[in-house]
Amino acid sequence: MEKKYTILIVDDTEINRSLLADMLSAQYRILEASNGVEAIAMLEQHHTEISLVLLDIVMPVIDGFEVLSVMNRNQWIESVPVITISAETSSSYIDRAYDLGATDYISRPFDEKTVQRRVKNTIMLYAKQKMLEDMVTEQILEKEKSNYLMVEILSNIVEFRNGESGLHVLHIRTITELLLRQLVQETDQYRLTGAQISLIVNASALHDIGKISIPEAILNKPGRLTAEEFEVMKTHSVIGAQMLDNAPSQDEALVQIARDICRWHHERYDGRGYPDGLKGDEIPIAAQVVALADVYDALTSPRVYKSAFSHEKAMEMILNGECGTFSPLLLRCLTAVGPRLIDALSASTPDRLTRLEGQQLASQLLSGGQASNRTLALLEQERTKYRFFASMSKEIQFEYNLGSDILTLSEWGAQQLGLSELIPHPAASPELAAVFSPKDFEDLVQRIKTATPNSPVINVNYRLRIFGQYRWFKAVARPLWVEEERPTLTGCIGKFLDAHEEYEELATFRRLSMQDSLTKLRNHMSARKVIEAALAHSDNRRYALLLFDLDHFKSANDRFGHLFGDDVLKAVAHKVLRSIRSEDVAARVGGDEFLIFMAYTIDQVEPLIQRIFTSLTGTYRDFPISLSLGVALAPEHGTDYETLFNRADQALYAAKKNGRNQYRLYNSSIQGYLSVLSPIDSDSAQLASQP
Repeated sequence: MEKKYTILIVDDTEINRSLLADMLSAQYRILEASNGVEAIAMLEQHHTEISLVLLDIVMPVIDGFEVLSVMNRNQWIESVPVITISAETSSSYIDRAYDLGATDYISRPFDEKTVQRRVKNTIMLYAKQKMLEDMVTEQILEKEKSNYLMVEILSNIVEFRNGESGLHVLHIRTITELLLRQLVQETDQYRLTGAQISLIVNASALHDIGKISIPEAILNKPGRLTAEEFEVMKTHSVIGAQMLDNAPSQDEALVQIARDICRWHHERYDGRGYPDGLKGDEIPIAAQVVALADVYDALTSPRVYKSAFSHEKAMEMILNGECGTFSPLLLRCLTAVGPRLIDALSASTPDRLTRLEGQQLASQLLSGGQASNRTLALLEQERTKYRFFASMSKEIQFEYNLGSDILTLSEWGAQQLGLSELIPHPAASPELAAVFSPKDFEDLVQRIKTATPNSPVINVNYRLRIFGQYRWFKAVARPLWVEEERPTLTGCIGKFLDAHEEYEELATFRRLSMQDSLTKLRNHMSARKVIEAALAHSDNRRYALLLFDLDHFKSANDRFGHLFGDDVLKAVAHKVLRSIRSEDVAARVGGDEFLIFMAYTIDQVEPLIQRIFTSLTGTYRDFPISLSLGVALAPEHGTDYETLFNRADQALYAAKKNGRNQYRLYNSSIQGYLSVLSPIDSDSAQLASQP
């Protein structure tokens, strides 16, 4: 008998010890210690038997560094290798462990493949033996992805070829799993493990694959088949089995079980079925269960040749033997799970996993389908803690698994968003898209993919649609990597925090910072930024910059007071907004001076300016409003803001000098006029300064 090497796992957290034991117990004898004192005691007794120590660093009583020191003092480190296991990734911790004799380091969360490989390699190095076989198991993430992809493909095949609902395959999986789990409670006759049940459930999706070869005229015939047509239909069971016999991976357990189901799911317990007339337990239990599931779903689902029967009627027909004969034991199981069937099947849709499937998937993702009862119990305890703290924190917590493409929401968070806790294929989920826009989801996924271990935390704001109302949320997320030769992204964890009030306050502050407090138009600085951006990306468009001030405005303040003057300015601003288009820019430059910036076509500039000039004149509470207005055009008079503003300002000065209550376009004849508003010297002053 091959020797089993002994591994001592030292960690103060029981679930960590349990997970590591699950990963390694098939190949090694496992000892456990919950702190450094227990570890040293075990080493004193068994150091000659122990082949490897998996040692946590941060522990109460005596930490991992002290354990390494004791192992050095007693020279155990020379014959017993140590791999440190810790969530602490500080280089100072890792370097100190190496200095004390540790041979390797594994970070949490544990990756099964990484743990097994490093344990194996370390034992090989110290024991000087050949590499042990079958240490690395197939990764469950890829397996689950393939299995669910298979179900989706088969659902489409059924939908387009068989005229049945695409739910049929999913229903068969659900019913099969319920019956099998009830079966192991009723009897230990078949001794089915959790992994074997999962294989049968997945293989059940292939039960009717042979129908691909059946002519569509027979497959979708609305009436009863003739004797000859029924003989053709019956061949699908043999053809399906032959297809799997010829599969490249025919030695795989999944394929072998699927082959048995394909061939014998139309056999009857009394021996009167087809194709081989098997009787009783000559029929593999997997085929018996799928046969019963197939009959129940056929009765309760509409077909081209019949309407759906109710659950109660279907149960009555099956138990009365109207739909074939089945094992009395399986009929007891069907009766036991009957009350749960309706709810279980109603939760099975092509876009949503049942809670049962979700729980199964979670277990398999953690330990490749081999998790011990102890680990599952501890995980359930951790899940309970997680849900409790998530609900107490009032945060929408989430986890996204890249391999299985499943988004998991905390229970409280799902309720707040009106979503399911498990969302498969979130990028294509209409349910999620109604709350979190696909564009924003893709942005978050991209940020996750481009994050690095040196800068792992993502902070970004998104607007979510919560029960029809939009609210701003702050997303805080962190990618998860498997760190082996190089980091491999596996998903992320994170949370959404309601930041709507904070965001709205900030938006209001930004808006106010760009706004003139009196007139509510843009202020000069804000207008300048917008205009500069437009000029920089003009794409040969034409623009007009209009500057104007109110004639004799000082008299309004002097005669009626500053409050009246403010009212005049607000009235003018209101007229400005009514005179321009939504894409135009209007601003109060200061005092009674205003700015308008707009695009125009070559043949409309004069009518456009005339219309605006006319619309702004008039009276306000018997106070006459007239204005002087100057205009500069881009690109004719300039292509940058400073030049345009300066030349519109000179045109404004020309209008005022010539008697006010008029507008002037800039031209070379007014080049020497002084500027009214612009901080830039006039053209004439610039020319005068030139040598």
